[in-house]
Amino acid sequence: MQIILTIVALLIVLGVVVFVHELGHFLAARWAGVHVNTFSIGFGPAIVKWHDKKGTVWKIACLPLGGYVSIYGQEDMFDRKKYKEMPEDKKKGHYLSAPAWKQFIIIAAGVFMNFVLAWGIYSAMFMFQPKTVQLPVVGQVIQESIAFNAGVKPGDIIVRIDKEKITNWGELIIAKELAANRDANVLIARGNDLITVQLSPAERWGLIADGSKTELRKKGFFGALYSGARETYYQSKTLLVVLKQIVTGERSSKQLGSFITIAEVSGKAMAMGFFALLSIIALLSVNLGVINLLPLPVLDGGYLLILIIEGITRKKLGGKSMEIAIIAGWLFIFALFALTMWNDLARVFGLN
Repeated sequence: MQIILTIVALLIVLGVVVFVHELGHFLAARWAGVHVNTFSIGFGPAIVKWHDKKGTVWKIACLPLGGYVSIYGQEDMFDRKKYKEMPEDKKKGHYLSAPAWKQFIIIAAGVFMNFVLAWGIYSAMFMFQPKTVQLPVVGQVIQESIAFNAGVKPGDIIVRIDKEKITNWGELIIAKELAANRDANVLIARGNDLITVQLSPAERWGLIADGSKTELRKKGFFGALYSGARETYYQSKTLLVVLKQIVTGERSSKQLGSFITIAEVSGKAMAMGFFALLSIIALLSVNLGVINLLPLPVLDGGYLLILIIEGITRKKLGGKSMEIAIIAGWLFIFALFALTMWNDLARVFGLN
């Protein structure tokens, strides 16, 4: 039963996130007058497919671990000679028939929709799910810990860590993670005084929350929209910092997980209830948006960078060097997929 629940949760989470991302590309292309050949949820042979009035093939494929939108002529963006030699009737609805700024919107729309989805979910959760939060009040400071030696005392309220405003203990934990491997400037409220202490990087600072200091929070409409945007920004920033730390060796790449991790987390969330599952969808949507903005030639961010460079230099990129860059990008993606799969399989079968 748990396996079935996990599989269903994975299909729901990936299905929603991928559909919204590809829907962004689709709607932008339609708006720009560019024809969309195919809108597919999943890869491989189609289980179900149909055609709409404008000739787009919609399908649900047998391997539902992603999806794609096939835009007419997008593969010709580095072979403009082919486009120029086309008969005029074939150029109608072609990707290259749209001006560069519309091409930019078509590519950026997928990521944009992922952030909008996350913002909407987080906002709805702040509005409709009142929750008790642990306030950032120190209940105990472990003897001879980093915080103890820095002068932190029970009853202190953590106001800010570096530039991050702290309103609950969960934000404190995330901000500490963002400050990993460097000293953090921590602003503390003690009575009527504000005190700044510097806490060195470590696994633990030695702070324990005051369990009696909690607050029931529910946001109004505009407050929920603001908090939803803040949460989306916060999760995006956290992922970027984590990726940077993995690249620089400050974190282990073993923390990266594949769809197996997504399935496990989604299954647990689904068992916990509707809002928990929504939270995972929002988090994965943020992750997909951020990762797609990375400047790799096979990702949206790479194509956006190419359009920006072309706009600045007034020269069209292409040729053998671009082909090599795209191949290198795909190799990187496959290597990352292999790494995340190995991490999950090693964890599941105890091979670490």
